[in-house]
Amino acid sequence: MASQDAPVDRPDPEPVDDLVTTSHTLTVRKRELAYTATTGRLVLRQEVMTDGTFDGHLPKAEVFVTAYTLDGADPATRPVTFAFNGGPGSSSIWLHLGVLGPRRVVAGDAGALAAPPYGLVDNPETLLAHSDLVFIDPVSTGYSRAIKGEKPGDHHGFQGDLESVGEVIRLWTTRNGRWTSPKFLAGESYGTTRAGGLAHHLHTRHGMYLNGLILISSVLDFSTLIFAEGNDLPYPLYLPTYAAIAHHHGLHGDRALDEVLAEAEEFASRDYPWALSQGSRLSTEDRATIVATVARLSGLSEEYVDRVDLRIEHTRFFAELLRHRKQTVGRLDGRFTGWDGDYGREKLSEDPSMSAIMGAYTAGINHYLHAELGYHKDLPYEVLSLPVNRDWSFKEFENAHVTVTDKLSAVMRANPHLKLHVASGYTDGATPYFATDHTLAHLALPDELRDNIEVVYYPAGHMMYIHEPSRLEQSKDLAKFVKRASNR
Repeated sequence: MASQDAPVDRPDPEPVDDLVTTSHTLTVRKRELAYTATTGRLVLRQEVMTDGTFDGHLPKAEVFVTAYTLDGADPATRPVTFAFNGGPGSSSIWLHLGVLGPRRVVAGDAGALAAPPYGLVDNPETLLAHSDLVFIDPVSTGYSRAIKGEKPGDHHGFQGDLESVGEVIRLWTTRNGRWTSPKFLAGESYGTTRAGGLAHHLHTRHGMYLNGLILISSVLDFSTLIFAEGNDLPYPLYLPTYAAIAHHHGLHGDRALDEVLAEAEEFASRDYPWALSQGSRLSTEDRATIVATVARLSGLSEEYVDRVDLRIEHTRFFAELLRHRKQTVGRLDGRFTGWDGDYGREKLSEDPSMSAIMGAYTAGINHYLHAELGYHKDLPYEVLSLPVNRDWSFKEFENAHVTVTDKLSAVMRANPHLKLHVASGYTDGATPYFATDHTLAHLALPDELRDNIEVVYYPAGHMMYIHEPSRLEQSKDLAKFVKRASNR
């Protein structure tokens, strides 16, 4: 009888970076830019101690990045922008292929969506013309994963996320000799929460002082967005966005958008919050006036506003506004409309604006990374991980609402050269522009630093760059900001 060798128990190989580098050119205003794209996974390590004994610098995760650097540029003067999206649980696909990167997705727009299989085109408005770019996919998004034996959940929370993304930034900056470069963070949605926390983390943990933050569709203080029992703050802050969406769908007649928004903002600043604060003390006459005004501005019926006690929750609004037309409107962008299977639903069951763009961006990133950047991985590219979003930990804010306004204010006071560029879309129903304005006005800053904040608005939604005129204008605004804030 033949003997069989016992299986040999071999240790798993040590994870290593798997970066791929390719060379490209892009024509920008009749000038050819030669640039290098580097994409792949960086191994993140952590110094580990057990019972006071040093265990080593051990691998914890592999984080996927795509970096673009201009060939022949002086790193001492060349800015670099680290970009990420939000979710939490989103990859950096939206900023990467929507507005900042050298290639962009052709997705179409509300009412004129592109059809599959979609396509990619050069982006001559790319921020790469003014700054190197590093797109970061947090752990469990894109191709980023915890290594074997480690817990992904360690990175799925406010502080763990700051530490892992912050380590990517420190590592890339050090390896590429960029400590003396002007440095920027660009975040969208929860990515702005991350950016506010990261600015403070990089400043205090690594002594990395930034030149600027680009905050797109901001949420810095969750109390402005959470429709919770006893929290009346979001209802007035959402009203101007409701008015903008109603205006887009023809519910304000021939009134100009600026006129509608000015009225909505004034009402949301004074009479509306006062009325909500009165509770049962609000007189019958005053209540009737408030009901009528909220209904007229929001595009909803007086009966509906009265039934919900003057308080319009946003997913209810998206289902209710065009119910009479048997249509729903988008949460991320209220310019988009869709259909439902049941028009008796109380709340939005699916966001037509997300459905409209998901296919184009998913096809774009999977084609681009494999066919154009030469990175080959059999893992699925996680565009948006709902399990990560569902299980995200905010344990640091137990018994308090989530906010990074204290951290952002502190780092701006400590580094008075830090500039903020804040971009909002009028029809963004996820992070409404007036809530952002409210938050910025409440940052704990001296008057001398208020001029460090610039705010711009676009007639579109959460990803305002889907709207072509807004994309072109936003690209110009970002270029001006980076040049101005680089101090070069």
